[in-house]
Amino acid sequence: MIIQLKQDIDNSSLQKIEGKLKESGLKSNFINTQRAKYIVAIGKNYPDMRIFKNLKGISDLHKVSDDYKLVSHKWKLNHSTIDLGDNVKIGNGNFAIMAGPCSIESEENIEQTVQHLLDNNIKIMRGGVFKPRSSPYSFRGLGIEGLKMFYKICHKNGIKIITEVMQVSQIEEMEDYVDVFQVGARNSQNFNLLDELGKSKKAVLLKRGVSGSIDELLQGAEYIFSNGNENIMLCERGIRSFESAYRNTFDINAISILKEKTHLPVIADPSHGIGIRKHVDKIAMAATVAGADGLIIEVHPQPEIAFSDGFQNLNFEEAQKLYRKIHAIKELDL
Repeated sequence: MIIQLKQDIDNSSLQKIEGKLKESGLKSNFINTQRAKYIVAIGKNYPDMRIFKNLKGISDLHKVSDDYKLVSHKWKLNHSTIDLGDNVKIGNGNFAIMAGPCSIESEENIEQTVQHLLDNNIKIMRGGVFKPRSSPYSFRGLGIEGLKMFYKICHKNGIKIITEVMQVSQIEEMEDYVDVFQVGARNSQNFNLLDELGKSKKAVLLKRGVSGSIDELLQGAEYIFSNGNENIMLCERGIRSFESAYRNTFDINAISILKEKTHLPVIADPSHGIGIRKHVDKIAMAATVAGADGLIIEVHPQPEIAFSDGFQNLNFEEAQKLYRKIHAIKELDL
């Protein structure tokens, strides 16, 4: 059960509600987010909800049977919107494209990409400074100094940034230089990391694990929300299967199912989803038709010499063609 509390609730009223829950055999979990105050009540048998209706300080009550409560669509019928400021919004009718290289490589690399984004009216740049790589000998990012450079150039040009955080110890030093923390597939069930990101005020994009189910993705988001951060986006980026003809099996079904199960924005990552440059545009268009709230796409000035994942990065010309196709699809209002 989710109890929405009034913003001006006093301690006495809160204690009375928690006391009534305890009398009913329910465990109460008080949650204070950037937007609202809630109690998530957990137990085997739920009492008649009418006994809470007239308690002071309660705004609304919702019975949610899902294991994930706060991210469920069953209590919040309207889709959520992530507001990054400066009129950059994602979700609930606000479609966003996030584009940029797999890894931030240099000042020139950032400036070239920023100009490409400005030319195409794209407000969010993606790029990794801490890179989880399969091989320890691969390029692993420019680190915190690279992030500061990335942030400075982007914000000077009115561009928001999304970049990956890999461990708890990085959050504090990164906090002032990111607009969206990305949690990669390898960390989708790193619950210590998700707990700490729940204490941040910055938005979080949570990617589905390479072998993760949809419910596991939603449970991961619940960790973040239950710690106080409801600015969460979910990302379908393909899962591991027996197929070896492409990098991952992009689960187009997940886009529509997630939109039914959760009120959170759903983002598609076609670059990792298929991992082959010449097919990225088709997967991106399919995800858009399926109802995605946005796309995160790997784009590089010269993919052939990219430090990482060049085989799935679009060059600027290819990316520009894709943007036009996506805008045409959105105009159809499917």
